[in-house]
Amino acid sequence: MMANAYQWIGNRLQALGQLALFTWEIVQSIVGEKPAGRAILRQFDVIGARSQLVVVITGAFTGMVLAAQTYFQFHKVKMDTATLAVVGVSMCSELGPVLTGLMVAGRVGSALAAELGTMRVTEQIDALRTLATHPIDYLVAPRVIATVVALPLLTAESIAIGIGAGYVVATGFLGIDPAYTWYNLLRYTGPEDVVMGITKAFIYGGMIGVIGCYKGMHCAEGAEGVGRATTEAVVQISITILVSNFFLTLALNRILQQP
Repeated sequence: MMANAYQWIGNRLQALGQLALFTWEIVQSIVGEKPAGRAILRQFDVIGARSQLVVVITGAFTGMVLAAQTYFQFHKVKMDTATLAVVGVSMCSELGPVLTGLMVAGRVGSALAAELGTMRVTEQIDALRTLATHPIDYLVAPRVIATVVALPLLTAESIAIGIGAGYVVATGFLGIDPAYTWYNLLRYTGPEDVVMGITKAFIYGGMIGVIGCYKGMHCAEGAEGVGRATTEAVVQISITILVSNFFLTLALNRILQQP
């Protein structure tokens, strides 16, 4: 049993090392080769523009339900006008980047793994190598750049939509005073909350791009291998986002000197 445990740990460490080397190759490609702008724009449209609907819906209903639940608790202690402040801080620093990252991971991370995995099993990636084209430069780097750029923009959109939807619910359906609600939002939601959320979004974008492409480029042969790589990509990206969010919150709070 101990031998199986050691083997499992060794396999995990080996996979982590391969992922680190893969990430380093991407960084070298971005810095040295400078991927074509047209390829980046094409991926930005696929990854960013076409993900807006799911991000808007997620942000809107997250802000609405958060406003309602906060009001139900704050109303007991006569703190109704602080409802939107909780929505603002939560959406900016936590719920906005995390939920956007998870939704984009489900849509984009799976697509990256499936697309590159299919190209691998059909030997299209090998064909690129025979044409003296590095797959990292041509396939991976544009997708990673597009994901890193798109996710902060999608996160900002989700935050704005979530706060707006929460404001409508708070003032229109729950009857909270609009002036005091908006005042408390601006008073307790500071620039550091927005900076924290956008910083997290940049990091999550890199995670989605790198892990999604890694799983696709290293998938097993056959349709089963592509399916397994797609599933593993979504699961590992989601777990990585949730685990790293805790440490990022502690680190960014310390850096931004929040109480």
